[in-house]
Formats: sequence, structure tokens, C-alpha cells
Amino acid sequence: MTPLVGPPPDGRVGFLHVDMDAFFASVEIGRHPELVGRPVAVGGTGRRGVVAAASYEARAHGVRSAMPMARARRLCPDLVVLPADHRHYQQVSARIMGLLADVTPLVEPLSLDEAFCDVRGVLRARGPVDRLAVEIRRRIADETGLACSIGVASCKFLAKLATERAKPRPTPAGPAAGSGVHLVAAGGELAFLRPHPVTALWGVGQATARRLGRLGVETVGDLADLPLEVVVPALGRAVGRHLHELANGVDRRPVVVGGEARSIGHEETFAVDLVDADAVDAELVRLADLVAERLRRASRAGRTVTVKARYADFRTITRSRTLPDPVTTAAEIVAVARRLATEIEPGLGVRLLGISVSHLTTGSSRQLRLDLDGRGGDGPAREAAAVVGRIRERFGVEAIGPARGRRRVDPDTRGRWGPDEPESDHAGPLP
Repeated sequence: MTPLVGPPPDGRVGFLHVDMDAFFASVEIGRHPELVGRPVAVGGTGRRGVVAAASYEARAHGVRSAMPMARARRLCPDLVVLPADHRHYQQVSARIMGLLADVTPLVEPLSLDEAFCDVRGVLRARGPVDRLAVEIRRRIADETGLACSIGVASCKFLAKLATERAKPRPTPAGPAAGSGVHLVAAGGELAFLRPHPVTALWGVGQATARRLGRLGVETVGDLADLPLEVVVPALGRAVGRHLHELANGVDRRPVVVGGEARSIGHEETFAVDLVDADAVDAELVRLADLVAERLRRASRAGRTVTVKARYADFRTITRSRTLPDPVTTAAEIVAVARRLATEIEPGLGVRLLGISVSHLTTGSSRQLRLDLDGRGGDGPAREAAAVVGRIRERFGVEAIGPARGRRRVDPDTRGRWGPDEPESDHAGPLP
């Protein structure tokens, strides 16, 4: 289906960035009211787990998303750690996105907990825009019990930056309420933007920041003041022009509705490092099965397979291969992944392993080749994959899986943020 694309920005203030506050943690606290006011983290509950989200009470202790859960527990000994329930978060997210769609058809989800909205076309009936943003916050709170922050501006980039001004702040005394809505008024874009550090610009990572630093650039205003002829030789034509436009408050991207994922994959952190090739291979088989299941659900196939490995010292490598024909079954994916995995060194201890498929296409069509039989040469494998899919639709995703490797898990619920403690009491520190 062709995505619906909103009109390009025209300088009118009518772009909203809606971001839920501590989404996963807030959803869990809503399910467990006794945890209100306590530091809560959601994610992998085991020693190798990773924080997916933290309440503001936990953030006051330095707990952040993507942090190893073991470190989070050291920073906050009273931390309550809860396993993530991704399927439930998807359901709550769908309700929130539905509420936004009631306001405008131009809603572009960025993740489960944030989205861009273009409300310029509804302001005559619903405006002014800041009052509409307040009404959206109230309705989300009334219907889900959750809080969100909203940035309002004349383009997507500025709206996203404005959201940070609207959010609560963690303090030792508890969360300090934010404004909830922050409006960057027409004509005030540059005054708002220029004092920000240059790293606030999309696309400015550490390496780009160092190159800009050699030009004396520390703030967005510094970059905006540089002539384009100076920026382009330092950063390249495409990146230089893009960042120079952002620094001057220019973001031409419209809101895009119905855009599809660029890749589908799965990765896991293991409770114990993998230290031999056989263990790595067993996990590759299982991960390929998880990715193939997601591709099947989405009716997608892809031409590029990527393997990611993180060693015990946290050094990470990725290896990719782009194929002439799209792949969709676990057998096809693992065949490519095994070739890529020859560069993994298990002796270093593999902490994390992942597989993803990109360059996606609809379905699993492929060009007819004369050296293949009438069913595409891999007809039996694809027929077997189709049977597996039907079994899972009827009996659940854990009803059948590869014989090799440990028991498969539902890719939508477990494993995303590291291994959990089996049957443990998740409150308080690990024993």
C-alpha cells in the first residue's frame, strides 16, 4: 500500500511530536498501583538484562534505558525490576495512535511511544494549535491513565526538540512536572534552536561533532553562522547541506502515514557468553526462525541478511550480505547467516547475537531462473515453512520450532532486553 504523505511544511505552526512519558514503566505502574512513587525499571530481569525503560524516580538515581540491569541495580538498590510485556505495550500503543488518528489522519508513528502529527488541516475547526495539544494530552490521560509530552512547531525536527522542554525532570525529591506542551511560535524558531548543542541535530554523532569542533562549532547557532562553502568540504555535500538546513530551522520532511519497516530482525543478550562455534550455530538457527516468523506475519521478504555479534568486552561487529533474490524462510536466512558468522570469534565470548533482514519487498516473489525447478528450486523448504506458519497460527508461536538450540520464545514478548531471572521475585536487588 502506498503511504499517505502529508503536504510539505509551509511555515505554519502545526506539527506535533507526541512522546509518552516513561512509557513501559508507566504502563507497568498502572497495572501495579502499589509501585506509584517507587523507582521502577522494565527490561531483562537477569544479570545480563538491559533496561528498556525507567520511571522518573529511577532516573533520579542515574538509571537510563539501554543500561545493563546489573548497573541499574547498583545505582539504585531499591529498584523494582519488572519483566517487559511487549505485546501489552503494543496494545496500549495502538489505543494511543487511534486517539491521535481521531484528531488528524496524518499520524506518523516513530515507535510504540511516540509519533508525529500534522494538524494544520484541522486547526480551523480545532485550533489554536497549543490548545489542541493540551486537549490531546488530556484525552490520552483520561482514556489510558498515561501522561505524554507534546512539542509544537512549524516542522518535525523543531517539534521533537520542543518535546524535551515539555517533559518532566527527575530530581532526588521526585519528578518535577514539565509544562506538558511546549510551543515554538512562528518567528521564534531560530531563537529557540540556536543555543542547543550541535549534537541536538539529527545526524550529528561523536565523529561528526569532532569534525565540527575543529571548525569551532559547539552550538547549533555556530553551525548556522558558517557559510555552506565551509560546511560541505568538512562533512560532504549531502550531510553538510542537510545539517546546515537543520541548523537554520529548515526541515522539509512531511508526515508520512503507513510507512513500512526498513528491516525486520531479532537479537538477544545471553545469560552466559557463548564460547564455541556449535553454541553460536545453535543460536543462529533459533534467531533465523524468529526473524522468519516476523517476515511471515508481515508478508515480507528481504535481500540483505545482517549478523550482529557483541563480545564479552562489549566490542560489536556486524556483517551483511545482499543477495540477488529475496529470502523469507528460516532455512534461507540461516544459510546466509552461517556464512557471515565465520568471522565471529567465539573464543572471545559472545555476549549478544542478532540477525536482521533488510531491503524488504512484499511477499516472497523472486525472478525466475532457468537452473531452478518449477517451484523455485527450494519449493519443499518453502512448503514446509508455510505448514509451520499454519501450525503457529492455530496453536501459538511456541507450538513448533527448530529442533536445534534451546526452546524458542515468542519474539514479541521475551528476549528483547536480555535474559530474565527464572521464577524470581523481581523486586529489589539480585541475590
